[in-house]
Amino acid sequence: MSKKGKVLVAMSGGIDSTVVSLMLHHQGYEVIGITMKTWDYTGSGGSKKETGCCNVDSFNDARMAAVQHGFPHFILDIRDEFGNFVVNDFVDEYLAGRTPNPCVLCNTHIKWRALLKRADALDCEFIATGHYAKIRQHDNGRYVISRAVDPTKDQSYVLWGLGQDLMKRTILPLGDYHKSEIRQMAADYGYPELAKKSESYEICFVPDNNYRNFLKRKVAGLEERVAGGNFIDKHGNVLGKHKGYPFYTIGQRKGLDIALGRPVYVTFINPDDNTVMLGDEEDLEKNEMMVGKLNLIKYDSIIPGMGAVTKIRYKDPGTHSILTPEDDKVRVTFYENAKGIAPGQSAVFYEGDDVIGGGIIQSGRKI
Repeated sequence: MSKKGKVLVAMSGGIDSTVVSLMLHHQGYEVIGITMKTWDYTGSGGSKKETGCCNVDSFNDARMAAVQHGFPHFILDIRDEFGNFVVNDFVDEYLAGRTPNPCVLCNTHIKWRALLKRADALDCEFIATGHYAKIRQHDNGRYVISRAVDPTKDQSYVLWGLGQDLMKRTILPLGDYHKSEIRQMAADYGYPELAKKSESYEICFVPDNNYRNFLKRKVAGLEERVAGGNFIDKHGNVLGKHKGYPFYTIGQRKGLDIALGRPVYVTFINPDDNTVMLGDEEDLEKNEMMVGKLNLIKYDSIIPGMGAVTKIRYKDPGTHSILTPEDDKVRVTFYENAKGIAPGQSAVFYEGDDVIGGGIIQSGRKI
């Protein structure tokens, strides 16, 4: 038994998770690698071959790295666990007129829980992944997620849903490194080809990156059921017909197939009457929103008037805001307007580099 302990490492076969497994192995941990199969592309109806986390070649790459360095590796089929929760939620959210974030749900409700369950079965004290973020224990005893050193790779935003029980057993080695350093490590470990391996940013169960076609395949008769709804302006005037409200997202400008003589954007979606509101870019700007389904990380409660930088999407730099708890939700008031607040997306609150917590956007407005 290693003095540093036994760790179960999620290995996708890509550069980041491979380097994590080898780094921990060389640091003296007893490493067990595990690769999770979340989705079967052959049943998705897409035109592309498997990519990313569901690629058979990636499974083989992960296993080969483990074999070459002398630690065990397993492939774990979690398609049933994944599909029932993540995919159904994805479909339900679009049918409710919202824009889901399936990767957040997958990370926090499926992958981490599946890892912890198998870690317990294998007597592993820790689990580790190739995410670019940091975890530490705060002075108040709570475990905190913080931004990675590399701002271009930071993934703290997608980890806001992790519970304290998960964080206290999680190791995130890449949070202290830049991507260029990880590429060099891969070469030093004898895997220079990993630095050239493409990284997938698609939703794993939407192989052609076309969520509209995916919805049509998953929901029988959807296209006919929602076709012919109205595009309207903010005054309720009909501007034209659309193809169905689930096929649009807040902030969308391209692919609207309507000519109004100026660029217009989707500003509101109403599933009850199948209308999609269009407006100017300034109509996307809001300075208040409600956030629900909260998970608090750094503190066990939010004090009224607490300041934070709030991110409303992964690539959003964040906007200074005031947090006000209201029952089981938080009202977020921005100092400056935030553009493109989309119900269903994640809102994450930061104090410096630390994640205070996060939740799901319920609504936004301009006050």
